[in-house]
Amino acid sequence: MILKFLTLFFFFFLYALLHDLSSIQAITTSRNCIRTCGSVSNRHLPFPFGFSSGCEIQLNCSSNGTISIQDFPIQDINQEALMVNLPAQCGRSIQTIKTLFGPNFAPTSHNGILMQNCTTPLTYCLIPTTMVQTHFELLDCGSKNDRNVSCYSEQNNQTQFINYQNLGKTQCSSLFSAISVESIGSNSSSVSLSVQLIQLGWWRLGDCHCSKHADCTKILSPLDQKPGYRCKCLDGFVGDGYVAGSGCRKESITCNPARYLSGQCGGTTRVGVLIGGVLAGALIMVSLGLICCYIRRRSKQKCRNRAKRELCKATGMNIPVYPYKEIEKATHSFSDKRLLGTGAYGTVYSGKLHNDEWVAIKRVRHRDTSGSIEQVINEIKLISSVSHPNLVRLLGCSIEKGEQILVYEFMPNGTLSQHLQREKGTGLPWPVRLTIAAETAQAIAYLHNAVHPPIYHRDIKSSNILLDYNYRAKVADFGLSRLGMIESSHVSTAPQGTPGYLDPEYHQNFHLSDKSDVYSFGVVLIEIITALKAVDFSRSQQEINLANLAVDRIGKGNLDEIIDPLIHTQNDDDDGWLLSSIHKVAELAFRCLAFHRDMRPTMMEIAIELEQIRLSKWSNSEEIITASSEELSSSSSSSSLSSVSEKPLKLTGSLKKYSPFCVQEKDPWPSEESSPSSSSLLNNVH
Repeated sequence: MILKFLTLFFFFFLYALLHDLSSIQAITTSRNCIRTCGSVSNRHLPFPFGFSSGCEIQLNCSSNGTISIQDFPIQDINQEALMVNLPAQCGRSIQTIKTLFGPNFAPTSHNGILMQNCTTPLTYCLIPTTMVQTHFELLDCGSKNDRNVSCYSEQNNQTQFINYQNLGKTQCSSLFSAISVESIGSNSSSVSLSVQLIQLGWWRLGDCHCSKHADCTKILSPLDQKPGYRCKCLDGFVGDGYVAGSGCRKESITCNPARYLSGQCGGTTRVGVLIGGVLAGALIMVSLGLICCYIRRRSKQKCRNRAKRELCKATGMNIPVYPYKEIEKATHSFSDKRLLGTGAYGTVYSGKLHNDEWVAIKRVRHRDTSGSIEQVINEIKLISSVSHPNLVRLLGCSIEKGEQILVYEFMPNGTLSQHLQREKGTGLPWPVRLTIAAETAQAIAYLHNAVHPPIYHRDIKSSNILLDYNYRAKVADFGLSRLGMIESSHVSTAPQGTPGYLDPEYHQNFHLSDKSDVYSFGVVLIEIITALKAVDFSRSQQEINLANLAVDRIGKGNLDEIIDPLIHTQNDDDDGWLLSSIHKVAELAFRCLAFHRDMRPTMMEIAIELEQIRLSKWSNSEEIITASSEELSSSSSSSSLSSVSEKPLKLTGSLKKYSPFCVQEKDPWPSEESSPSSSSLLNNVH
């Protein structure tokens, strides 16, 4: 009986094996391709990249494990592009860039190519000239002509790649460097600039040969116009999308033998199971499957305990570590319905844990594995060491399966940026904006003065200021934060942050100090007054940067030209106090935006002044303001600043006439299965 069963099983597998001859051929081709660079485990390339002649797209592998195209190291490889290091260098021949135009890859139009020794000035570039000069002004190229850097970008918005012939017509003789421009989010005008990096789009030659559950993007080679294509799995599927590669399989589906046989787990793995089934037989496969499940379960438990021990050792904190399965269940396998927002460093989802508590779950993006782990540990260490009512609380994390996931307290009223840009609600009244500014200033002052050593946030912006049930401000995202030195006024570090908020003096001398956060907060104050974006390329060249626009208008006494019109329409009584307080906040912002950091006030002085302005609406005498100032001045510890931050909440009742901003603090989701919509949740992303 068993012999008869095995005979039938053999013929079934033989039929399926003959049916997949094309897949077997793909496996043979793939085996002739070496995808590992030396003995470094994290240098295993995805299909169709490799290091031998049998690979479709052949890259170079050095003895120290560096992957490169000729002499240019590759920093990252994703489904659409290669990120290649192009360090700034004086006198490098323009012909060098031809190396980056290959049969399977070429620079995309999202790059600004920086060149020198141009006989004709270049008139079009994706990046403002001031930003180019800011990033490269420290490099000395000798003569005055060599120091001039020109930027080249494709003027045709429909062009996917840079045209090599047009690049040669620029009459520039030296290739200096490049800046890659990437949009942050599909609905955002913010951009991310990658300095000294060039983005190369890649493709396979020939007609589309994608997996069943993949989209095919047709591409024409910019050099010889040969047809090519690139595959990408549909939503809900994972894999490389190629029939000759791993194909596409449903996300979060465990590939058991039944699914392998039905072809749901991708192309090449199916053939491997067929061969294994012929050799081993059905009974052996079932037995091995049961043993593997048991070993895998035990291994997961050991890995979870080891990850927790490593995390505690690295951070010195004992925070809750959630199993990955619990995070996956809370977000419905990271469903788009639970998506709150996407940023440069991660994606945030809403979720409900086992204790029925709504939380925000931040899934860190995997661009640079070592860098992302360092950011996660840095954020856990810093945010766990502070406690203030206006700082967001970290509830736990998950670091299984190569994922870095942070769990925060839930902020139902989104971010300050969403309200100022009318993405949520109809706009905030001026008293509410002023209260948010005062509370934010108190939180940053706490980091600078009540913590030893002090903490410099480095990424103060309106999208990192969250709002809770009662519209209380909560400062978030400590991924870029750094500890300051008590005996020094600054810390030397490479500039990082968000364009439009970054301290220009920090850009020049690489000296990070508490005044760098002051400059960023000054930009936030201008946003609160104007409801304009920090960087907006739809404005004129001189007004792209909001800080430059505000300094110009305030300096000329023309502040009224940029005040948010909504503020006047919502004012219904004390117009004198409103205009006076707006001008006082604008003057404070003007001082925060001073180029030299010594000219800027401290965050403690800013917090005191904003609290005075805010309380002046309800005070009837100068004595009340003086008393408030003295109380704030004496707060040099964590507890004193915390109590000051609580003070604005006593005035919440005075704002009840703004009914949309007085929300009862309770669970707004009555149903057990109901989920918070993305329109009512926070966008807690970097």
